[in-house]
Amino acid sequence: MASGRTEEQFQDLLRRLELALDASQIGVWQHNVDDNELLWDMQMHRLYGTGLRDRRVPSDVWMNALHPEDVEKAFSDFQVALDMRGFYNSQFRIILPSGEVRYIRSRAHFYEGLDGSPSFIGAEWDVTADVLLNRELISQKAIAEARAVALEQSRARIEYAADHDYLTGLPNRRYFDRRLAELRKDPTIETLAVLHIDLDGFKEINDTWGHAAGDAALQSVAARVSAAITANDIVARVSGDEFVAVLINVGSSERLKAIVSDIFSRLRREVRFGNEMLRVGASIGVALSQAGKAGNLLAESDVALFQAKKLGRNRAEFFTPALQDELHAERRLADELRLAPVLRQIEPFYQIQVNARSRRIVGLEALARWRHPEKGLLNPAAFLKVADEYGLTPEIDAAVLKRALADRASWVSRGLVPPRIAVNISGRRLADPDLIEGLQALKIPRHAIAFELVETIFLDDPDDRVLASIDGIKRMGIDIEIDDFGSGHASLIGLVKLKPKRLKIDRQLVTAVTVSDEQRRLVGSIVDIARALNVEVIAEGVETEEHARILAEVGCDELQGYAIGYPSPEGEIATLLKSADARGRSRSAAVEDEGTTGSAAR
Repeated sequence: MASGRTEEQFQDLLRRLELALDASQIGVWQHNVDDNELLWDMQMHRLYGTGLRDRRVPSDVWMNALHPEDVEKAFSDFQVALDMRGFYNSQFRIILPSGEVRYIRSRAHFYEGLDGSPSFIGAEWDVTADVLLNRELISQKAIAEARAVALEQSRARIEYAADHDYLTGLPNRRYFDRRLAELRKDPTIETLAVLHIDLDGFKEINDTWGHAAGDAALQSVAARVSAAITANDIVARVSGDEFVAVLINVGSSERLKAIVSDIFSRLRREVRFGNEMLRVGASIGVALSQAGKAGNLLAESDVALFQAKKLGRNRAEFFTPALQDELHAERRLADELRLAPVLRQIEPFYQIQVNARSRRIVGLEALARWRHPEKGLLNPAAFLKVADEYGLTPEIDAAVLKRALADRASWVSRGLVPPRIAVNISGRRLADPDLIEGLQALKIPRHAIAFELVETIFLDDPDDRVLASIDGIKRMGIDIEIDDFGSGHASLIGLVKLKPKRLKIDRQLVTAVTVSDEQRRLVGSIVDIARALNVEVIAEGVETEEHARILAEVGCDELQGYAIGYPSPEGEIATLLKSADARGRSRSAAVEDEGTTGSAAR
């Protein structure tokens, strides 16, 4: 009885094992090595699609099913296991009778029968789904990594271009300002000297021999000034024909004068351009810090440079107390400017922004002008620098916004449909806790106004109050635009945090797109990144029709610049909008007439 129960239990165990193997779709096999015979269960036949049921299977069935490219590997894996009389582990492809290719995982252990005959007893299962999934994951990972590399390369190009001048390779104004601020705080530095170098006669070189000659002259100046200073010093190109050098621990004023003299000597040498020899002159303003008192060296060197130009150019002047009167004049100007918004002397001029493809007017930028009671109408260059230095920019921004809203209301009352108006807003004003309340009091129509922020407002870690103000501005239906993107501090992190509606590519990047493939690619990279973030792109500084064409081709949405329109007062803009409305109605009427005529003809 006990033996019978044991047999029943054994048979029950076998049935359970068969059911488990069938459910798992794992086939079991045995390979008798001496007679090269295979023993397969039904699941093995199903895996290989043989349509057979016989337990004994010729070895040809397995060998013929192997994928031709995997035959050698499958045989090699088996031979290694046989030689070692150990564990067999292999993965290979088989081709089913239908032609379908499947991936099979096979594992077995070496086994010796009672008579010492060698064999392998193992199992196989289909891993096609796992192989294909892994392959897809690897492919997607490779694609993601490639995209990440491309984005990082684009970011690196943008960041490098943001800090460097494309033509000379020197640092630009934004980089220079940051570095000078760092140096002024460095306690290990005893003296700093700033040399502000402005080229004389550069416009004549461009006018006479063309911009290529001007570029050659600028590159030569950059190389010569760099060669005259030490590796620890800095030289930057801060505008078209202006360079600034910072000399660290230069020592005595006599040593400084010797360096300035050397720079003059180098710059006096003619520059070869083809068969021509170009002559470059320079005016230099120099400011030297006293021990522990760096002062505003850049402003002082500007004063000295102004003096050098006033005294006939092609010379160097050092900032001295005798030039302090110039600074007093600047302070007087600041005092007058402080009253200008109250006296309604600040007014906006408007420059149109057009769709890059249709050239339809889609926006206006309000640019501040100062109607000075004695000096007449002043452009921003005459007072905005003073406004920044004396903290008057918020008042000017507010005055321009109020006048722009009044002008817009006037246009609407005359039946015109004005586009959005972009108005500058300073970082200091964004930090004002009363800003949102003040804006709400103005009852600004939704989507009528856009605020332009300069890059310095959105570094990688912008102030929480500024971010809160920006969020409140957006909720009021006022668009946020980033001005001068690519000129210095822009970061992708800051761009993602702010989520602006638009960004304006800095004019320094736009200027060279007609002559530089690198600049075109750079602008294209900025457009691609903006598009990925669902941000519109405005190109400013569009000086020629060729600029407009190229910028439209690389994907810019809107254009602004002298080739599109000059800044104009309210009355001229009203006339322009009226004319644009008339043209629009005329085109609409023509389309309707054409439709009516077509209907009649049918």
